[in-house]
Amino acid sequence: MLQGFTGPYTPQGRSALVPSPPWHYAGRIVSIGARTEAEVAQRFLPSGFGRASGRVFGHFCEWQATTDGSELLDPAYSQYNEFFLLIEALSDQGEARLFCSFIFVDQDISMVRGHMQGFPKKLGAIRIGRSYDLEHPAAGRQGSGTRLGATVAVKDRRLIEAEWTGSTESAEPIGFLGTPTFGLVGAPSITGTPTSGDIRLVRQSLSARVVGPIHAAEGTLRLLVSPMDEIGDLPVHSCFAATTCEAALTVTGAEEAGF
Repeated sequence: MLQGFTGPYTPQGRSALVPSPPWHYAGRIVSIGARTEAEVAQRFLPSGFGRASGRVFGHFCEWQATTDGSELLDPAYSQYNEFFLLIEALSDQGEARLFCSFIFVDQDISMVRGHMQGFPKKLGAIRIGRSYDLEHPAAGRQGSGTRLGATVAVKDRRLIEAEWTGSTESAEPIGFLGTPTFGLVGAPSITGTPTSGDIRLVRQSLSARVVGPIHAAEGTLRLLVSPMDEIGDLPVHSCFAATTCEAALTVTGAEEAGF
């Protein structure tokens, strides 16, 4: 019998691109909150999700992921960079929730995992400035006043640019670190009549969530126009918050939204 959580399906199942959960993640996260036009953002939200607040959150992440620890011995399998854009909406009761409209990664394993969780990941080139706890011009030390940047390019086109200056001042979590986050999972098929299948609104099932010290920053976020990726259709205005931190979490599955 052939085995595997995903293909390729093989006698032992070791060739599967993605093993079954739990999936454990740890990484460094730069988060930037920005204002947008609520009426435009509303068009990117699923029907019934809520009323767009006019705020979005961009997260640049350097992740390390593993299942049983074996991937940590082979960084080609465990490490990847990621950017995702979340649109904030308000329920009828005024409760905030986030919808993942765009997300880019540089690792095929992460891309497939994301599709199962409702994150519509596409492959891209993500570059993120790093900060080291050293007194040196190249270190970008937190609180030193050094300006750092990050970029995302897809199919040779730059889509996203960000800059930030870190500080040692404490801050509250923003974006997915502090607000419930959802995405859409489809089931496309070309068997018989091609169809996108049932599209379900889901949320990750998480455990073992750990967030380190969160530091305030001053940041900027720019979404650039592309003929293929509609992320540039969201106008981004002033940034109202930015943070840097390290965090870890475990994904055990996903659950359908109850609204």
